[in-house]
Amino acid sequence: MRRAMARAAVGDDDYGEDPAVNELQRLAAGILGMEEALFVPTATMANLIAVMCHCQRRGAQLLLGRDAHLHLYEHGGAAQVAGIHSQALPDLPDGTFDLDQLELTIREAHGSRYHPRPELICLENTHSSAGGRALPLTYLQQVRGLADRYGLRVHMDGARLMNAAVAQDVEPAQITQHCDSVSLCFSKGLGAPAGAVLAGHREFVAEAWRVRKLLGGGMRQAGVLAAAARLGLEHAEATLRRDHDNARHFAEGIQELNSPLCSVNLTTVETNIVMVSIRGGWASPAELCEHLRAVSEEELAETGQAVSVLLFPWSAHTVRAVWHRDVSARDTELAKNKLEFVARKCQEKLALGLRPTPPSAGGA
Repeated sequence: MRRAMARAAVGDDDYGEDPAVNELQRLAAGILGMEEALFVPTATMANLIAVMCHCQRRGAQLLLGRDAHLHLYEHGGAAQVAGIHSQALPDLPDGTFDLDQLELTIREAHGSRYHPRPELICLENTHSSAGGRALPLTYLQQVRGLADRYGLRVHMDGARLMNAAVAQDVEPAQITQHCDSVSLCFSKGLGAPAGAVLAGHREFVAEAWRVRKLLGGGMRQAGVLAAAARLGLEHAEATLRRDHDNARHFAEGIQELNSPLCSVNLTTVETNIVMVSIRGGWASPAELCEHLRAVSEEELAETGQAVSVLLFPWSAHTVRAVWHRDVSARDTELAKNKLEFVARKCQEKLALGLRPTPPSAGGA
């Protein structure tokens, strides 16, 4: 990937003259089944641009999930920058909405003189907070039908869209056919250092170019980033399928461990994310993450290895593990063994009435 970046043919992308960016945009648009695509620095910017292009009246209403990345983790840009009101709906465990509730929410505001005007529905696929679940194709079709019935548009936060396509064994365009626009991130599972695209019809992308400029996203010799993104996109299927297999292997290892301290629901492991439920004697997910990150002489003596594993404390009772192109099958096996070691040691201390305390964090 770094060799591709070093060899990239570049120009001034702000004038549309960077050949590597132009080729990436053509490639991405074709894969996503859209007329055109626009290269931007981040998927967060791509989502904000989409909101600003679809909702051009201040105070318009955006409908999205309560746990959506766009709602929780993008600094409220829709409100701060675009002046758009977000109507957050409860997410179901698989990352979908209750369609009856979605329609009721739209219908209550549709034509009302008192409610914000509903103009856009945003979906997230795969859904990060739901553990990387891929939205069902029939659900996407139903949302599209509902949006058409009330004159709304649909944007998909497809930061991990390629994971959904691989998991469902379909072309990405089969997913995005139900959307007016879609963002795709290159710096997650695809492994590029930066960049995303926003895709849609030609007029939409022309307007998106103007908003990108407004937000400071215009770049000059961006081909060095586009070259990395293109390589990640071209190898997406093989890379992501391997990530999914590794995540599944890790989850199955946790289930086989049958520990009273942690568990996983295998039916929810569809892509490259594993949500591990914490129970029993753990004080918090953060404490488990600290144990997994730290190494000790005891670990080296018993296992012959000192392994530091990075997981993320996701919620009050959950830690999240995510796979990407730099995590191998061997790394996955080491992580599984480390979790088994930590769980066993903590159980031993709890049995003695002691509180498990991790050694100083470090790693090998």
